[in-house]
Amino acid sequence: MPTHQNLIKSNSTSQLSPNQTTVQLNNDGKEGRKSIVIGAEYTVSVSQTKHITNHQYDDHGHESIAELYPNVDEDIDTLGQRETWNKKLDFLLSVIGFAVDLSNVWRFPYLCFKNGGGAFLIPYLIMLAIGGVPLFFMELALGQYHRKGAITCWSRVVPLFKGIGYSVVLIAFYVDLYYNVIIAWALHFFFKSFSTELPWSKCNNEWNTDKCFEINDITLTNQANTSNLIRNSAALEYFSRQFLQFHESPGIHNLGEIRIEIAFSLLMVYIICYFSLWKGISTSGNVVWFTALFPYVVLFILLIRGIMLPGAIDGIRYYLTPDFNALYDANVWVDAATQVFFSLGPGFGVLLAFASYNKFHNNVHRDAVLTSAINSATSFLAGFVIFSVLGYMAKRLNVDVKDIAAEGPGLVFIVYPEAISTMPAGPIWAVIFFLMLLTLGLDSSFGGSEAIITAISDEYPIVKRNREAFVAILFSFYFLIGLASCTQGGVYIVHFMDRFAAGYSILFAVLFESIAISWIYGVRRFSQDIKLMVGFEICWWWKFCWAIMAPFFIMFIIVYGLINYEPLKYHDYEYPIWINYLGLVVAASSVLCIPITALWLIIITPGSFKERIIKLLKPYEEQRRKILMLRVAKVSKSMDTFTPIKSTNRSPISKV
Repeated sequence: MPTHQNLIKSNSTSQLSPNQTTVQLNNDGKEGRKSIVIGAEYTVSVSQTKHITNHQYDDHGHESIAELYPNVDEDIDTLGQRETWNKKLDFLLSVIGFAVDLSNVWRFPYLCFKNGGGAFLIPYLIMLAIGGVPLFFMELALGQYHRKGAITCWSRVVPLFKGIGYSVVLIAFYVDLYYNVIIAWALHFFFKSFSTELPWSKCNNEWNTDKCFEINDITLTNQANTSNLIRNSAALEYFSRQFLQFHESPGIHNLGEIRIEIAFSLLMVYIICYFSLWKGISTSGNVVWFTALFPYVVLFILLIRGIMLPGAIDGIRYYLTPDFNALYDANVWVDAATQVFFSLGPGFGVLLAFASYNKFHNNVHRDAVLTSAINSATSFLAGFVIFSVLGYMAKRLNVDVKDIAAEGPGLVFIVYPEAISTMPAGPIWAVIFFLMLLTLGLDSSFGGSEAIITAISDEYPIVKRNREAFVAILFSFYFLIGLASCTQGGVYIVHFMDRFAAGYSILFAVLFESIAISWIYGVRRFSQDIKLMVGFEICWWWKFCWAIMAPFFIMFIIVYGLINYEPLKYHDYEYPIWINYLGLVVAASSVLCIPITALWLIIITPGSFKERIIKLLKPYEEQRRKILMLRVAKVSKSMDTFTPIKSTNRSPISKV
């Protein structure tokens, strides 16, 4: 019987070179088993039967190749018994639901109006092409190839940068703390919409002041006075004085009493999140069919209703009329880059987590382009919905659209509800609108929580085995911490977290991601990984953006943001200086996970300092190549035929 070495020599016409990979199959008739020799490095014995015994793990807890069946296509997807999406659309809707969030409704339309109307689309599309979509694609491809959450994935890609995984998990944790509170606000307004008369439409309530005015009763021509009336409208006083009651809190140092209504709404949000995520993607994949699709139904309904209102065309004209002079303003380009980045959401670990449940051969390239295009189109569509109603309000009040245009919570909790209250059948439109906000927020919340759960579960198997208990503990902790945001001064905490939880830290985390992939793991190696999954070579544009444009894109946002840093304030309230320092500590805490983890790994890794660095900069190559070789070999069930992979010369930055 020939040995593996003899078999290689007998089938090779030349000496094996260091960069050459050869796949050989050797029959062992007596034992009824077959061996795969990969290059001159690996020899794997694979049973011909479908019953796998002796399931093995290496020192890092990664599954050994010995558990693979002869049917490689099936086995790659079941490696480690990882759950996969029931339907392809479950994945697409989950990604779309995460990317399309509240900012698509309350920020993009205002930025477009503020920064040159239709001209804003030029910097927006440029930033989308050079930074947003490439980073979006990169994270989806990483997750699908390595099939692990953020922590374990980065320990395989570049072990020295494993801290990126911890960093994005901590950022997602911070964001969930306040983002779910905003969803609770939407849930409260949704409940209050079930009434014959909307509570924010009248000034005859105990919380109203003498300055309160009802929009239905205003008939003025003086624009200055009308603007003042808008700032003291019934909707504004309901939101600030009755719902939030932040006038009862002197500041963040004295938050006042817990608002039971907000706390109850927050509890309901976490109950919804728990029963949507407790079983994994098998439950969340079903929920997103409603939460991801329903907002589009509402957007089209509101669009049709909006364009039928008097003054709607004027609002849309304000939204789209191009002012190309705005393109000379650097702030316009920064706003475009920032909106693209935070709307698509790379760096939160969500895309990586969702893609990790894909089948290995899923066309992630097509998915990345499709979902990012849908996200941008949704933002553009939302602009018509918002500005058609703002045009109606402006005509009703006899003011310019610019006098009432707003962004953020002020738009969706004050201005738009105010407009709805003047329409016939206002409560019905309010129910539809706030249900849309609720579903938009919940989708993104699902994504952030799943990123944390997947990352920790993959790194610590005990959590995976007790997922339901872990999710319950996580959301209970969220709720207890979130009670501080349910107080009369809770809005000060929400605004504080919105500024420091992810603003700069996520940018630094994604910058490290981009550097790790482009200059350490190697663009060429990463492109080969993608080719292995999708079956074709990706365009040079992606490689150029990953290596050059994406890091520049991120650094552009970081530098400009730091130069224009301003102390934190909320309306007329200026936060104490120590709060600004505390915010910097919060922002730095997640970024510091990267160097702290790297330092720890250097300390515990054996060898000289140089040997440690070299070892920690290498990807988890052995496992990757075993899977890669089996995939490219296209081993049949009988394992009698194979197609060897051709060797390629790597660039210095991608060489192992």
